[in-house]
Amino acid sequence: MQKPLIAALIASAFFSLNAQAADLLEVYKQALANDAVFASARASAAAGRERVPQGRSLLLPTVGASGSVVKNDSDVSPWNEGQVGTLPNGQTGTIFGGGSNLRTTDYALSLTQPLFRWANWQTYQQSKLLQSISEAQFAQAQQDLITRVAQAYFDVLSAQDNLETIRAQKTATTEQLASAKRNFEVGTQTITDTHEAQAAYDLVVAQEFAAINDLENKRTALQSIIGAPAGALAPLKPGVALAAPSPAVIDPWVSSAETQNYGVVAAQLGLESAKRDIQKNRAGHYPTLDLVANSSHRKVSGQTSASGSTQNNAIGVQWSVPIFNGFAVTSRVRESIALEDKARNDLETTRRNAAQVARQAYLGVNSGLAQVKALEAAEVSSQSALDSNKLGYQVGVRINIDVLNAQRQLYSTRRDLSRARYDTIVNGLRLKSAAGSLREDDLIPVNNLLQK
Repeated sequence: MQKPLIAALIASAFFSLNAQAADLLEVYKQALANDAVFASARASAAAGRERVPQGRSLLLPTVGASGSVVKNDSDVSPWNEGQVGTLPNGQTGTIFGGGSNLRTTDYALSLTQPLFRWANWQTYQQSKLLQSISEAQFAQAQQDLITRVAQAYFDVLSAQDNLETIRAQKTATTEQLASAKRNFEVGTQTITDTHEAQAAYDLVVAQEFAAINDLENKRTALQSIIGAPAGALAPLKPGVALAAPSPAVIDPWVSSAETQNYGVVAAQLGLESAKRDIQKNRAGHYPTLDLVANSSHRKVSGQTSASGSTQNNAIGVQWSVPIFNGFAVTSRVRESIALEDKARNDLETTRRNAAQVARQAYLGVNSGLAQVKALEAAEVSSQSALDSNKLGYQVGVRINIDVLNAQRQLYSTRRDLSRARYDTIVNGLRLKSAAGSLREDDLIPVNNLLQK
């Protein structure tokens, strides 16, 4: 009764762990919420959206109000105070001191509306380009997040497969070592077989430690993206069929990368912005014209004959013509022309890099599909070879090292097959990213290849 119960508990625990394994979409959602690189790009895009309101503000009127309240107390004591002399009214009398207590209230309202400021207009047009650049960079960051998550996810699976392969090989070498020792003790094999089996076992133990360390590194890399320790991940279904890229020719992918890649789009917008910079700097030679209007009010109260209030309203145009500024404008124009040339070359570099990435990813997908097909056939052949070597070992026509080599070949083939599938999937995502067409929905068919 106890053994079936224990078996049932182990089985239930196993299925529970599988049920809790996160798939690619779940990991991607964690990355959306926690990845610091993507959060930085999102904040940068939010900041970029404020470019247009700031540029538009240079074309809108500026209204300002100012005012002051000043109290002035003065006390005058003449040097001949108390003496008889001529008073300010011309009469003769005793001279006394005096003073005043004044309160002056001023307030003014002013308005300035640019009528012709070429630099402000170019800045406004440039602000639209800068906002579009930030949006393109954010879209590129979204695509980069998809590929980074997929790469880190499948890196963990690959490291797990490698560790499982090594442990399976370790189990097989352990059995071969025990068998070699038994056969040596009964005299049916030589000590050489035992030494070969021991050497193979020692080697696989060392490989196991390296594989454990590599798996931990891959999990740490995924953790840095999702912001939490990576738990169990859903593996690929056995014998999954991978789809070829559509279209199945390389030219449309390269053409799309040269025009629709978000890095190329941002570089194109950067070139347009550099052209606007030239116009903006040349505006330093142009006159400016503004509509100005103001209304002011002054009120004076206190012991003075000037008490009262004054109201003044004015409206008109104000112009300014630059004449000479030490060749600063000319120098800035030359600088902006050089920067435009730099932006043009940066665009060409970005376009070429995007085309190269598209070619590499396309070739990677096709090469990966061919490798998967070849390794699937190699897996069948390696399994047959292992079975034949085991049978030959049992009847005495094969030695221990032949079985070990056949086992190693089978496990290596399985590991390489898994790696080829992972690389093909990731290259497919990179191909769409290079072409500027990668979306979150593209993760759904990949996620469907995983065991739920």
